[in-house]
This record gives sequence, structure tokens and C-alpha cells, in this order.
Amino acid sequence: MMELKWTSKALSDLVRLYDFLAPVNKQAAARIVQSLTAAPARLKEYPRIGEKLEEFEPREVRRILVNHYEMRYEIRESKIYVLRIWHTREER
Repeated sequence: MMELKWTSKALSDLVRLYDFLAPVNKQAAARIVQSLTAAPARLKEYPRIGEKLEEFEPREVRRILVNHYEMRYEIRESKIYVLRIWHTREER
């Protein structure tokens, strides 16, 4: 089974999303952050479940959608790195 690592950018994305949602509804914000932190667990068994993003070749960068959030990750040897998370309606 692969090892899961969160990059500092992905962790700061979680904080940013929580800070954005919390003033409106703290419980919903906490639930969303919880579902986003739980989502990559299945990648440990099925690392290639996400859509491959060709523009990052030769790196193996993929993405999965969790509710309305896009999560990008990279597979390197036996590790999965969660790179970034954002709402699909955010300007990128």
C-alpha cells in the first residue's frame, strides 16, 4: 500500500477553504474539511483512480473530484503527494 503525504500548499488550501466557509456555517465548513482530508485514503489502494493531467508530463499528476472540490495529487515511487485543493468555481 502506498504512503500518503500532504504538501504544505495542500494543507494551507484546507485552512483557506475552512476560513472562507466558517463565517457562514462553522459545522458545514468542518464537515467539508473532514471529507477532503478523508478522501485521499482510497488513493492508497487505488492510486490511479484519478484523471491523469497530461500537461504535467513527465510527472504523474492526477486529479479527483470530492463534492465540488478538485484535489490534485502526484504519484512518485511508493508515495502519493496531495498537491492542491480548490473549489471548482474558484478562479485558478
